[in-house]
Amino acid sequence: MKKLLLILLAVATLGACTSKNELAIIKNGRSNYEIRIKNQDCQQAAEQLQHYLEKASSVKLPIVMESDAAPSSPAILVYTNTGLPQAHSISIQTEGKNLLISGGDAQSTGYAVYEFLEQYVGCRWFSPSVEQVPSSSTISLALPVNLVYTPEITTRTVHSRLFYEDHAFADHQKVTTEAFPSYVPEGRVHTFHRFVPELSFYDKHPEYYALRGKKRLPTQLCLTNQEVLKIVIDSVQVWFDRYPDAQVISVSQNDNTQHCQCENCQKIDEEEGSPSGSMIRFVNAVAQAFPDKTISTLAYQYTRKPCKTKPLDNVLVTLCSIECDRSAPIEEKCSDFAEDLIGWKQLTDHIRIWDYTTQFTNFLAPFPNMNTLQPNIQFFRDNHATWIFEQHSHNPSELFELRSYVTAKLLWNPDQDVEAIINEFMQGYYEEAGPAIKKYIDLVHASLESDPDFFLYLYGDPAQAFNSFLSPELLKQYNAFFDEAEAAVGDKPAVLQRVRTARISTDYAQLEMARNGMSPDYQLLANGIISPDVQTRLNRFASSCEQAQISLMNEMGYTVDEYLSAFEQTLERAAQPNLARGAKVKLLTQPKKYADENPQVLTDGALGGSNFFANWLGFEGNDMEVVIDLGEAKSFSNISVGFLQVTNHIVFFPKSVTFSASNDNNNFRKLQTVSTQKPISKDSKRNDLEYFKASFPETQARYLKLVAKNVSKAPVWHNAAGLPVWIFADEVIVN
Repeated sequence: MKKLLLILLAVATLGACTSKNELAIIKNGRSNYEIRIKNQDCQQAAEQLQHYLEKASSVKLPIVMESDAAPSSPAILVYTNTGLPQAHSISIQTEGKNLLISGGDAQSTGYAVYEFLEQYVGCRWFSPSVEQVPSSSTISLALPVNLVYTPEITTRTVHSRLFYEDHAFADHQKVTTEAFPSYVPEGRVHTFHRFVPELSFYDKHPEYYALRGKKRLPTQLCLTNQEVLKIVIDSVQVWFDRYPDAQVISVSQNDNTQHCQCENCQKIDEEEGSPSGSMIRFVNAVAQAFPDKTISTLAYQYTRKPCKTKPLDNVLVTLCSIECDRSAPIEEKCSDFAEDLIGWKQLTDHIRIWDYTTQFTNFLAPFPNMNTLQPNIQFFRDNHATWIFEQHSHNPSELFELRSYVTAKLLWNPDQDVEAIINEFMQGYYEEAGPAIKKYIDLVHASLESDPDFFLYLYGDPAQAFNSFLSPELLKQYNAFFDEAEAAVGDKPAVLQRVRTARISTDYAQLEMARNGMSPDYQLLANGIISPDVQTRLNRFASSCEQAQISLMNEMGYTVDEYLSAFEQTLERAAQPNLARGAKVKLLTQPKKYADENPQVLTDGALGGSNFFANWLGFEGNDMEVVIDLGEAKSFSNISVGFLQVTNHIVFFPKSVTFSASNDNNNFRKLQTVSTQKPISKDSKRNDLEYFKASFPETQARYLKLVAKNVSKAPVWHNAAGLPVWIFADEVIVN
């Protein structure tokens, strides 16, 4: 009887304070705690708490309504707490033998549960498919517990499909499940063309649009035209009527810099000291018509500099940092943006930051910006930005899971130890391979930091870093790190696949190094045939992308399959005999900016890829006319030359290429004119390659002339209407 009494006493006290400094929720695999809720709003949060406590301890705590609970039973109370400082505040506290987990609203209560599971149980969610839940028969809390936290950044968005496609993972990391919460779906950004469509109004009312030079173009709206204001207000009303629950709509410039320069618009912009002046006055007029809604607009490119007019209280200014160098913190290397943020802060408390964290032209390239994430987010926070949109790649990119994870953590609490966050991710996600991958991360970042003049550009190319953090020597070291990482988890297929996914970026850089041909250690050909190293790396790149379901190379929609096909074509072209290899090239028209304006890029054996930063000779608004000297008269029957298209950067294919030949460099005979098979249109692929090939009866000549006819100016429907068009050419092959 005495023994039974002792057992009953032990059960009665199980889960209560086991000492003055400890509260045991679960002890030795047993508990008499229950999870108590006041209403169904917190049911999901309670179920998540129940699930992970059971996963950690194998003990399933019952969930009961507060009205049904026995007052004397110890409990974890999960509830909405209107007494907290703000709706997005969270609280984790003990009160006697009870644990109280609450948030200012139902969503914040869920966040409070996840914060408890992280801080006190040790749970981690590294990706939608990889989580860490420590196993323990005892879960106890060191007393006192009195955590009340109000995140200063209240709307936290990481533009990553990891969060958009898995809402539970977004909740774990306390970020939004969509890019534009509370927005009208069709009215999120760059909306002028939606409100006043070119097809509906331009022909009859060109005065509604931007005056550029002497012509009205549908690139932007004329913001001093009162009819335009009426149309926009009517359109906004229609959208809000269609989506009555939406709270925000964007009234913002199209994605180009061709703003109106008519007398009235220009006068306002001069008075205001910035083209944002006419924008804010226009948006304020729209906002006045919708006092219970929020009208968002952009401070982007030409409107980034603050004006003098204050935005109304229901105007949300979205300030964009697209121009900034990503090699160092914004305050250090993008001081003009920093000044603009401070200037807007003096005008309004309603600022949304639109920041960028990936290379949009090369999702899969190494992009060592991890060291900038924390100082940038802290800077935004310190200047009262409460809504931050970190535009990641959405689709998989270099170290996609890591960067998504770290960015989300910092948006929740910008002052966390970043090194500790990265290290726990390395250990939890890559397991035994983590230390080797961390070596790569540390070295690639240190190498960039040692090159302070390098501009890490959102629209750059790995070729720009071949003399910097992607030098041949460093690429070899990175390769060794990933060999080490793979060896460490060779017996763990799932983890090995994660490692190979991380390796895609350095494989891609090495493939591009071989395409560039700048190092004897990285060449497409070996002894006249395709290099075995290149083929092995290309095969691994293809396999890793397929296994990881990575399909896109960049934001222009250029696919991995297209890249692989183009690279195979590059290998075929590189293996062809080429009478023009190394031949002297004379310019008859002037190139601009790219490839150092060096015409020898056309015959140097290095082949251009999908980005105009590497190996492409560019001509802006003019035709390409060049003469190639073969050194002596030679016989040939085929000539080809490649051209690049990137439509959103006004890079189009030429209308045609005419090939001519001569023996005296004076009298040229036309061999053939080849027209593009892909003339520019609204349906053109944004990123593409085209090879202009001429075949003819065998002829003999020393000199070859190539004339590529430029489209000249962007058509009226293009976002750069009226601006000069670029053509980019590379590698003339003669055989």
